[in-house]
Amino acid sequence: MFYKNFILALVSIGLFASCSTTKDPIEEKVEKLLSRMTLEEKIGQMNQLNSEGAFDDLHERIKRGEVGSVLNEVDPKTLNELQKIAVEETRLGIPILFARDIIHGYKTIFPIPLGQAASWNPKLVEEAGRITAIEATSVGIRWTFAPMIDVSCDSRWGRIAESMGEDPFLSGTMGAAMIKGLQGNDLSDPTSLAACAKHFVGYGATEGGRDYNTTHISNEQLRNTYLVPFKAAVDAGCATFMTSFNEINGVPCSGNPFLTKDILRKEWGFDGVLVSDWSSITEMIIHGYCKDSLEATEKGINAGIDMDMMGEAYISGLKKLIEDGKIKESSVDDAVRNILRLKFRLGLFDNPYININRSSPFYEKAFLEKAKKIAAQSVVLLKNENSVLPLTESVKSIAVIGPLADAAHDQMGTWVFDGEKEHSVTPMQALKDRYGDKVKINYVKTLTHSRDANKSGFGDALAAAKASDVILFFAGEESILSGEARCRADISLPGVQSELLSELKKAGKPIVMIIMAGRPVEIYKELPLVNGLLYAWHPGTMGGLAIAELLFGDIVPSGKLPITYPAMVGQIPIYYNHKNTGRPPLDDSPRINDISPEAPQMSLGNRSYYLDAGDKPLFPFGYGLSYTTFEYKNLKISKSEIGKTEFLTVSCTVTNTGKIKATEVVQLYIRDMYASITRPVKELKDFSRICLDAGETKEVSFTLSPEQLSFWNNDNQFVLEPGDFKVWIATNSADGLEGEFKVIS
Repeated sequence: MFYKNFILALVSIGLFASCSTTKDPIEEKVEKLLSRMTLEEKIGQMNQLNSEGAFDDLHERIKRGEVGSVLNEVDPKTLNELQKIAVEETRLGIPILFARDIIHGYKTIFPIPLGQAASWNPKLVEEAGRITAIEATSVGIRWTFAPMIDVSCDSRWGRIAESMGEDPFLSGTMGAAMIKGLQGNDLSDPTSLAACAKHFVGYGATEGGRDYNTTHISNEQLRNTYLVPFKAAVDAGCATFMTSFNEINGVPCSGNPFLTKDILRKEWGFDGVLVSDWSSITEMIIHGYCKDSLEATEKGINAGIDMDMMGEAYISGLKKLIEDGKIKESSVDDAVRNILRLKFRLGLFDNPYININRSSPFYEKAFLEKAKKIAAQSVVLLKNENSVLPLTESVKSIAVIGPLADAAHDQMGTWVFDGEKEHSVTPMQALKDRYGDKVKINYVKTLTHSRDANKSGFGDALAAAKASDVILFFAGEESILSGEARCRADISLPGVQSELLSELKKAGKPIVMIIMAGRPVEIYKELPLVNGLLYAWHPGTMGGLAIAELLFGDIVPSGKLPITYPAMVGQIPIYYNHKNTGRPPLDDSPRINDISPEAPQMSLGNRSYYLDAGDKPLFPFGYGLSYTTFEYKNLKISKSEIGKTEFLTVSCTVTNTGKIKATEVVQLYIRDMYASITRPVKELKDFSRICLDAGETKEVSFTLSPEQLSFWNNDNQFVLEPGDFKVWIATNSADGLEGEFKVIS
């Protein structure tokens, strides 16, 4: 009785009042504004239009309240003019949300996202996102459609360049870091850029690596692979999500309430804006899922899609569907709540305009230095025969050859609308400016672009190679060959680059190949011809200086592959976290040239592999060399058995056994040996970047939680089952120290 009276007394003096009566002020504003809106005004907020030439009557449409968001307007003066119409010439004065695809930098361009993932450095990715936001918001953009966290293991797919690679954990970690950087600590900060996790979901599993194509995804794959990074995005506070173009099990994602309502909204509690991809609502007609635009509109709104990007389905059909009783106005209200909530959170009602008189933050010195740093950490050293790298003082002359050596535009990569090639520092420029007083540079571009088939310059290239101590061959693909709708069935080096390399081999000099590309390109024939290989992706504005400093050892490589590198395109899809099958390949399984003529049919061992390509990739996931070596020893596991609620600590020592300071990315993998459904042969669960002086040893420790050991079963339950586990602390997914433990009931 005393306790009850005590509580009543506290309530009476107001100490508990805040718990029982306080409402979120933004929610109060949303409801107040929503209650004043007509149906037409609500529908207008759900309409997103492009400003680039498609709508001459954009001003009038804004005045009529038919526009909630505008794409691709980057002129601050024009932006303010459009905003003035919305704020001062409409009945309710609801501001426009201006959006643009800003994928890996606005003016200061960072490496493509696949390259950023190769850094395995979430902190640096977050910092790059913050710089991107500062630059983009300075012109009034407050919403971008990044990060793309589609898990993909198909290098034929052009959009793999925008992804964070093949692993769910790495993709989620890097995606969350980018979200935090773009959005900052407070969405209402004028430098906050609302992020958008895309494409929800399964787009990276597109059939044959062809963009916009069909996907075949089981519930087990959906839950344990493709949804994982998107849950990380929700946990990171991502303001918006975008649906994908593909279908899953016959239902296009823009009309799939199981994904968008049951999982995203109800299960995960997402209260941000869900936007369609460009016309993806009306494209459900072309899919064969909807009869016409009205049906597509109905299925889109019933799937909880808040905003229609460039489809105009909602603006033309929602009112009729409500009048016909096919949908309820409350469904529209729910969508508009989400849109208004975002605009209030971004502070647009208080600060709708951009200050056009303030100085531009573009290309600040600190931004460029950060761009160089992440470019350097994204580069992966894949081969270093006889320590050809770094280049030493004994090298007095270098031949710089190839179409990507001085390609200021192409090194920026795909999805760059606002970067300016005049600000790109190319490898050729950096080598000349930074090291031109130390070595003679013999530059022969030879090929004008990556697809060039003109061999007339081969003679000059070979002469330059013969006159040099080392050949630097800058190969790869132009930026236009990767990205959306840039899928390739043949992912070998385009044009006659391979033939040029063969010609350079005749010089008898060491060759270092530096590849700039938006995907892993097929190089199994070229690899034996080179002594060193740096994979630089498309490294962005400062990529050239980063590469130059890596070549000369002023920076030590630390990048690791975020995707399994196929030996041949025919191996695709190839990925490290595959299932074991009932007949896994053996190391001594015979290859095509091992087979005798008229060999008996049952003489080959009957294992799961390719006769010509085997089962091994060219380089495994997580692989990357350094200019030093690292030794892993003394694996320790805190317990041999743990209960289902216990945590496990796994540690080892890592020693820098070389002569220079360097960074290693230490990786933690597990395998659930048997379960109610088959589990992958390895799964990445954590990683740590450590910097070691020459000869230094550090202990690296990881903690495995019950959640990290759990999985989704076929009954749609997230479970941790008792059984045997293996664990590895490793330098990549194919090597490492191996241990084991048990989970008991």
